[in-house]
Amino acid sequence: MRLKDKKIIVTGGGSGFGAAMCRRFAAEGAKVLVADLNGGAAETVAAEIGPAARPFTADISRREQVEAMVKEAISGFGDLDCIVNNAGYTHSNRPLLEVDEATFDRVYAVNVKALYFAVFAAVPFFRERGGGVFLNIASTAGIRPRPGLTWYNGSKAAAIMLTKSLAVELAPDKIRVNAICPVMGATGMLEQFMGMPDTPENRAKFVSSIPLGRLAEPDDIANPAVYFVSDEAEFVTGVCMPVDGGRTI
Repeated sequence: MRLKDKKIIVTGGGSGFGAAMCRRFAAEGAKVLVADLNGGAAETVAAEIGPAARPFTADISRREQVEAMVKEAISGFGDLDCIVNNAGYTHSNRPLLEVDEATFDRVYAVNVKALYFAVFAAVPFFRERGGGVFLNIASTAGIRPRPGLTWYNGSKAAAIMLTKSLAVELAPDKIRVNAICPVMGATGMLEQFMGMPDTPENRAKFVSSIPLGRLAEPDDIANPAVYFVSDEAEFVTGVCMPVDGGRTI
């Protein structure tokens, strides 16, 4: 098994891409802390996985809750190898002047500031143990932005640059930092990204911009995630990989 004895936190693990990663990591031999703002969803995914998973309720925009999440993983598993910063938030697709300040603040708190909190919570431990891994789930929005998502696009561009900068600064500590940049996926936030009802006709408009002709599925993200958190990628850091069916070509 590719992740035998790895201990991993996945934020936003209660649904979508996060739940798929939790399942795949456990299937590959890892123990997983399924962290989610929706505690019931985290408990459901952890129960489906079985003894290899533990649920944890956390709002990652709150520093004390991120610190508690990291402590829970370390105390519960006896170690921590990796944090997957997957949880995200978006404003609905709309003209940029129609996004209110509270929504802007929430987008940046979840998509950007949470990375800051995760670094402060985990880096001292990773340094003490001689290494660790961060995997950030960014977005093609930070590479090739769509109109109507300006403030979300900016938050994901920040996540991409932070991934590269953290990789450079933390490399001497044997801490690797990479990112996956998914195209729009068939997840719970799809209608917000689209800014219109998720009908076959409306979905087709967005699919038409993806050369491989479909939206991202959760397993499309879980597959490369296994590689990035495994020892197979021990010489890979600072990579921000589009998983996008050709969208960013």
